This record gives sequence, structure tokens and C-alpha cells, in this order.
Amino acid sequence: MNIILLGPPGAGKGTQASHLVETRNMIQLSTGDMLREAKDSGSEMGNKVAEVMARGDLVTDEIVIGLIREKLQGDKRGGFIFDGFPRTLAQADALRALLAEQGENLDAVIELRVDDDTLVQRIVNRAEEARAAGQPVRADDNAESVKQRLMEYYKKTSPLIGYYYAMGQLKSVDGLGEIDEVQAAIAAALDG
Repeated sequence: MNIILLGPPGAGKGTQASHLVETRNMIQLSTGDMLREAKDSGSEMGNKVAEVMARGDLVTDEIVIGLIREKLQGDKRGGFIFDGFPRTLAQADALRALLAEQGENLDAVIELRVDDDTLVQRIVNRAEEARAAGQPVRADDNAESVKQRLMEYYKKTSPLIGYYYAMGQLKSVDGLGEIDEVQAAIAAALDG
């Protein structure tokens, strides 16, 4: 089974992906992790990634698709979870073409729906609790930065909700429930 987890920053995609990896033996394809791994690998693709990142440029869609292609050709286990990709309609089209080329399907797109104000407050509270406990905190985990990240998400990524809805692949779950409630909702969406 191959799925995409969609949702704004802080909606819990990483937490839910980790659970799916544990319970369904899926492979999480996190764009950020793949780029860091490639950069440190010394491979031809890794050297391209390192050059682009050293210049401070954004990695092209072609490079990201190339990294995903490499992963799809390896161990498939229980399928793939796309986390952080696609982010745009062009990337969604490229992913669809790549999956077809590899003889793979996209089985579901899980949207973690959230209330923005509640999400902002949750992230800010979590950061304050971590600071009080002396734990590391993202420098941009404050209300203004979170709102800016949400704005970027809505401008670039939210069109994917309509795209996948029109393709009959979108399944929405409440992303603000307790972790186990969200896990159960995702399982029901995938198995139902």
C-alpha cells in the first residue's frame, strides 16, 4: 500500500508515519530525510544535492523525483508513506507518472484536517513545555512563524486536497484528536 500524508506543519504527519512504519511495516519517505541522506552518501545524486544545498538553493523537483525513484526500486516491504512530498500540483503529477513508470499505485491520500488556531496554540504550548524542561526547540515554533508556515502550506500545498479528492483518493481524518484516536481514524480510512 502506498499513501501520502497531507496536512499543515505540526499536524502530526511524522508521528502518524512512524506508527504506520511500526504497525504496517511501511517505509516512510520523508523528503528532508532523503535529502540529508543523499547529501552524505557520496553518490552521484548525493553530490548534486550537496552542491545545490551548498549554494543555498532549493533542490529541484527532478532531483527529489530521482531520489524517490531510487527508493521505489529498493525494498518495498509494506509499501511507502510519502511525507512532505508532493507539495505542489506539479510534484503530484510527477509522482503519479513515476509511480506508473515503476508499476506502483497510490492507494490513498490521508489528509490530517486541523483547526488553524488550535494547531498554532498546540505548537506554541509544546515549545513552551519543551523550553521549561530544557529540551531543544525549533527557533520558529512561535505563533507568528507558525502562522507564516501555515500560509505557505495553504498557498502551495492545499490545492492537492482538491486534486486528490477529484481523483477519488482523498480520505480526511481529524488531525487534532489524541494520537491513538488519529491512528485509529487513519487505520479505518486505509482498511475501509
